[in-house]
Amino acid sequence: MAKIIVDGVEVDVPPEYTLLQAAEAAGAEIPRFCFHERLSIAGNCRMCLVEVKGAPKPVASCAWGVRDCRPGPNGEPPEILTKSKTVKKAREGVMEFLLINHPLDCPICDQGGQCDLQDQAMAYGVDTSRYHENKRAVPDKYLGPLIKTSMNRCIHCTRCVRFTTEVAGVEDLGAIWRGEDMEITSYLEKALGSELQSNAADLCPVGALTHKPEAFHYRPWELSKTDSVDVMDAVGSSIRVDSRGREVMRILPRVNEAVNEEWITDKARHIVDGLRLQRLDRPFVRIDGRLRAATWQQAFAVIAERVKGTERKRIGAIAGDLASVEELFALKTLMHGLGVANIDARQDGSLLSPAHGRGSYLFNSTIAGIEDADAVLIVGANPRIEASLVNVRIRKRWRMAPPPIALIGERVDLTYPYDYIGAGPETLADVAAGRHSFFEKLKAAKNPLIIVGPGAFAGESGLAVLSLAAQLADSIGAVREGWNGFSVLHNAASRVGALDLGFVPGEGGLTARQMADGAVDVLFNLGADEIDIAPGTFVVYQGTHGDRGAHRADVILPGATYTEKSGTYVNLEGRVQMANRAAFAPGDAREDWAILRALSDVLGHRLPFDSLNALRTKLYAEHPHFAELDSIATSDVAAGVKALAAIGGNPGREPFVSPVKDFYLTNPIARSSGIMAECSALARDLRLEAAE
Repeated sequence: MAKIIVDGVEVDVPPEYTLLQAAEAAGAEIPRFCFHERLSIAGNCRMCLVEVKGAPKPVASCAWGVRDCRPGPNGEPPEILTKSKTVKKAREGVMEFLLINHPLDCPICDQGGQCDLQDQAMAYGVDTSRYHENKRAVPDKYLGPLIKTSMNRCIHCTRCVRFTTEVAGVEDLGAIWRGEDMEITSYLEKALGSELQSNAADLCPVGALTHKPEAFHYRPWELSKTDSVDVMDAVGSSIRVDSRGREVMRILPRVNEAVNEEWITDKARHIVDGLRLQRLDRPFVRIDGRLRAATWQQAFAVIAERVKGTERKRIGAIAGDLASVEELFALKTLMHGLGVANIDARQDGSLLSPAHGRGSYLFNSTIAGIEDADAVLIVGANPRIEASLVNVRIRKRWRMAPPPIALIGERVDLTYPYDYIGAGPETLADVAAGRHSFFEKLKAAKNPLIIVGPGAFAGESGLAVLSLAAQLADSIGAVREGWNGFSVLHNAASRVGALDLGFVPGEGGLTARQMADGAVDVLFNLGADEIDIAPGTFVVYQGTHGDRGAHRADVILPGATYTEKSGTYVNLEGRVQMANRAAFAPGDAREDWAILRALSDVLGHRLPFDSLNALRTKLYAEHPHFAELDSIATSDVAAGVKALAAIGGNPGREPFVSPVKDFYLTNPIARSSGIMAECSALARDLRLEAAE
């Protein structure tokens, strides 16, 4: 630790700290525009100037290290001043300089009320300017459907450039020309190609980059703010849902160092319009081949009549990718009350099971733990589109000190270099048997990491592939005291919670694929829109949007989206998180657990709870780890890996293919969003352009 004096306060800080970090550790406030904790240091804006005792002029605190400061003449610690007259004058000069060309757009700027320049001009600027020349004019740039540009406002902090290059790994933005002619632009002014691009607008300290879909829709002070969790993938990113009245207006990231740091995907942020479009807002019953509006009593009566005349082994239930733990628990309890063993939440066809232990289906290294890995093997996964924030962590690890990374599966752009060693199970078998050179790299690594994705474990041979990967993990010592290097990558928000609950077929029960293929006569479909159900089955669809499941349904029960209910979700690493209600469901739509509770009365098997608190009390009694929010329950990972390794089987020869064909259209909410449809079309055009 190094000693430094900040405004008369002596503090001990690590020598690698910058003066800005040291000042903040001492409680001083340092203004900045270009500096950001997660980006490289640029030193562009000079707003963070401080006075160092003995230095001839103020220095940029973001670019000056504590270890670079000289001690005083008698060996006393170096001293910096953040509130002296010199610093005040310097900051006022920098602010005056920044405002020379900045337009007075504040009344009509979408950044108004949340603008760093606006706030700091009030705190550190002056109320006059000595410059009366004409302001420069810069043409606005086209960056795609998500980011709106007003480049007259740009102050060249280069945060957007550094984010896209360093974090997103897509070098789409850069600067051209010099001095007063400098402009930030995309190459040839084409749309940005990253699935994380909207974070650049969050980083912009002025109104040069704003969110295009939200333009002129609200002012930030009009919104009510609710902490929640994203369900567009299995990462479980921390988000904040901002609403006005009954309507969700925007979704922003929250800082969570263990999961998403402070980034979210464009899909997580911009599906807002999909929350209100194509919604199911009343029950429907199919009569003479057509769906007709009905009351809740009429819909329940039709279901009860059909269930009453059906043999229990010909009834089943499938749960979708967006279901919360509460409604999964309610549906499982109802099915058990009816004597039904045909329940499944694995609509991807995988055979993951809690019977093999919790360590057999979790991302055991944890997301933050990726930064400790020193060799990575990715099997049947495309983390860039299946779990984008996991891919960001792998890239972050690669930027720290590039470890050997290899991929078995589809050859895709992961934003970092890797060795492509094969397409399917045969390559994995060669690595597991030590017949491939990458085996030695894994063996020599202190913390080897094996990531198995849905392209490998989904389908009939998926369990054999998982077993093969577990055998490899066991042979290289990937699971040991202090390190769990066997990780399963999911892309469905509900999957881990469902497996924790045991929402899998009971003894003699049917899988989701078997039920969908016509092995049952009555099928309860809880938001499973990614599976095709054969004709002839009576389908009760409980969901939120007029998607594939609703089109196939005989009875529709309208439910609530994740922003319209309080629900528990478990992310891919096993972290229990809570999504909170930010708005209310439209029309007659209700929370899913409440629908199941009301239906249970009509079916003659009343569920043993009348409120959400009562449901959770029963849930926590049976599964205590769901009560431990924001924590990962300990599990015997080694036992799970050994159980998987012992299964064996024939992994087949089919190449691994990601189940995610279109990043922007993976669930009913996203498919109902016009913004996501536009992004999807643009991404398709970019792929075709690249192929040419």
